[in-house]
Amino acid sequence: MTQSKDAVPPCPESNTDLRQQLHQLVDQIADWCEICNSRFFSFEKQLLGKVWLLGRLFIALFLLARQQRLHDPQQKYPGCWRFPDLVPRTLRRLFGQVRYQRDYWVRRWSKGGFHPLDEELGLTRDGFSPLVISLACRLSTYLSYAKTTLIMKAFWGWSPSTETVEQWVLGVGKNAAAYMASAPPLPQPEGEVLVIEVDGKAVPTATDEELRKRRGQRRHKRTCPCGCQRHRGRSKREARGSKKRRKRGDKSKNGKSATLVAMYTLKMGADGQLHGPVNKRVWGSFASRKAMLAWIRAEATRRGFGPDAAGLIQIVVDGEKCLAKRLRKLFPKAVLTLDIRHVEERLWTAGRAFHAEGSTALAKWVDELRELLYQSGRKLVARLRKLREGIACRGPGTKSQRAALDRLLGYVEPRRRMMCYGKWLQQDLVIGTGVIEGAVRYVIGERMDCGGMRWVKGKAEAILQLRCIEVNGLWDHFFEWCSDQWAEQLQCHETVQIRTDKPLELKEAA
Repeated sequence: MTQSKDAVPPCPESNTDLRQQLHQLVDQIADWCEICNSRFFSFEKQLLGKVWLLGRLFIALFLLARQQRLHDPQQKYPGCWRFPDLVPRTLRRLFGQVRYQRDYWVRRWSKGGFHPLDEELGLTRDGFSPLVISLACRLSTYLSYAKTTLIMKAFWGWSPSTETVEQWVLGVGKNAAAYMASAPPLPQPEGEVLVIEVDGKAVPTATDEELRKRRGQRRHKRTCPCGCQRHRGRSKREARGSKKRRKRGDKSKNGKSATLVAMYTLKMGADGQLHGPVNKRVWGSFASRKAMLAWIRAEATRRGFGPDAAGLIQIVVDGEKCLAKRLRKLFPKAVLTLDIRHVEERLWTAGRAFHAEGSTALAKWVDELRELLYQSGRKLVARLRKLREGIACRGPGTKSQRAALDRLLGYVEPRRRMMCYGKWLQQDLVIGTGVIEGAVRYVIGERMDCGGMRWVKGKAEAILQLRCIEVNGLWDHFFEWCSDQWAEQLQCHETVQIRTDKPLELKEAA
């Protein structure tokens, strides 16, 4: 851990001494401000350190006063005896390190004990204040762990280590799934139509060989007296030999797919149109597809769209057949919609077998079929069949044209019931997955699919779910909910430590 330059104040002895120190420090800061001749940049940096010291004294006064105001522990903790001396502790807070003392009670008939003051204040055994833990985890949903510590040090003058921040993320992330299952509050009344969009994205994960190298002991052969990184890297490359050259088009990143869901409602306006999105929530997981579908069904029920509800439910997905079948079983009355952009992309792909790329003829060919697509899937299928029958069995280029139309028909024909776009446009319903596509790029892509990243699935799960909570605007409510859970455990005299190095277990659906 990178500590502040200022020394840690000793444990205070009395409120009077602390108040006297506070008054003296305030007078010293005021006198220094009047005589300081530094430039503003230098003045502001020095002032920050003095204000930080002032904040530590205020916190020490608060802790001392709370220790003195503890209720009669003898009646509150029967079967326990008080340790004769106060036990000191160093607590790292926003303003730096603070030293304080508190009682320690020992259980008569079992091992271990507890600190009543820490239980009342909700302080875990991490040695850091909840605000520091919250801010570190929240920054980690946007930045890497190294950049998180850099930002904290730039603003506070100190920071926890990157390892500590990662362990906090894992510890806090364990509560994310339970929190989302507890029906967090919705800011607005629900609309009349519930829209569910589902998609997925793979993130790069570390192979077993990479994990062995990362976790094993690293030995570097010194090739020059200074041991610089340049010569060390050269000797490493010479020792391992040349890497196996990848084949053309091989961009494998050992990706593991995460399922992402966007759920929101649309409210009917006075103009007869559906407006929204209302109460949009995004949630994702690397767990099995069944587990995510179970969450979708439970969340829809919590939002008032149960199996017997009269409200309209629309589900917009890509062309994955297995996903559509499972959603149909969970939502038998829902309007299942195929993303129209996926169909348009396949129209362009098939059209390149008939016309040159970028030509006017290709655009005209696609526009004619697109016009039928926006009316209904049945009309599009009928037109494609007619085109397929009109292609000769022999001739230059006819083989590729037949294959292109066969692939297009093989995709469109089984899904034609999911392509009633003309009808749905009249009802002002959704026909594209723009919301979930944007969520996939922002929630997963920008944080977890960057150059050089290699994730462990259990650790990636924690970041993904915490980032979803932050994107949903629920972070403050979520961390208060977590604090309540930890406080309940502390009140039962349990040992509570947020920090952990164990990755999350990916739960399967029951």
